[in-house]
Amino acid sequence: MSPIINGRVIFNSYPKGFPEPGKTLIYDKSSNIDLDNTPLDGGVLVKTLELSIDPYLRHLMEEAPTGYKLGEPTHGGGVAVVLRSESENVQVASWILKNPYKLPWSAFTGVLGMPGLSAYQGWRDFSNAKKGEVAFVTSGAGPVGSLVIQLAKFDGLKVIASAGSEDKVQLMKDLGADVVFNYKRTNTSDVPKKEGPIDVYWDNVGGEVLDDALVNANTFARFIECGMISGYNDNHACGLKNIWQVVVRQISIHGFLVSDKYLVNHEFYKFMEPKIAKGEIKYVEDCFEGLENVGEAISGLQRGLVKAKVVVHVDDVDEA
Repeated sequence: MSPIINGRVIFNSYPKGFPEPGKTLIYDKSSNIDLDNTPLDGGVLVKTLELSIDPYLRHLMEEAPTGYKLGEPTHGGGVAVVLRSESENVQVASWILKNPYKLPWSAFTGVLGMPGLSAYQGWRDFSNAKKGEVAFVTSGAGPVGSLVIQLAKFDGLKVIASAGSEDKVQLMKDLGADVVFNYKRTNTSDVPKKEGPIDVYWDNVGGEVLDDALVNANTFARFIECGMISGYNDNHACGLKNIWQVVVRQISIHGFLVSDKYLVNHEFYKFMEPKIAKGEIKYVEDCFEGLENVGEAISGLQRGLVKAKVVVHVDDVDEA
């Protein structure tokens, strides 16, 4: 087989504020690869099918030891199929992921990927949910928040959920949230004041919304801090004024990231996959076509211009 283009997304410059497509990230197609003859040195050659675009990628664009390196390809999570292997542990055409229900592979970047696992594990470990309690989920239309809404409803909670557009509000309603609102049109503090107090607060936003939640929390409330996207493009500004309420209301706060110990969680897949296959758990994706649109996908996510889980579809399974 003749060499083909081996596209890459290059980290070109540190962003000031929001990342800019074509400036922060550049699609590079100058590199070719010979699929049949490229040396593997005991490794494997894979073809990328789906890429997961998540809020945390913005952190990798900061000047830090763990961040992207200028002039070098970026990296992230996704789904790939093995084309060639020189490893005894990996077979050609094999998948580390199992897919007994024949779900779309893109689902493994979202509801069955890191976002879904974040929602599932964080809720199970830290919510201590009790039937009849009130949960407030921010960014409720996103890949994490949308699953948290459904998990909270499975546990019998009343769910308040917020997002930044009317179509996202409708999505949260379709997912079963009891009280939904557009935070750009409604004062956030007014809703939990009327519908609360909050027993479980799932935070994907931080900033003023977190501050409002603190003064509308019930005694012994549990706050699960999964993300703070309001500060990702603003030097992580928080400006909390009501932090004293943690003491007054005896609030428990749990910071949460999906670490290595959670990545192979058979309980998660056993719970999730049949429910997704039956339609008992719903998910929505915003799909960008082609590796060249990674920059646009990241920018859209950070600016709140997308509706749901952001996926970049790179290639199909049966194409070389």
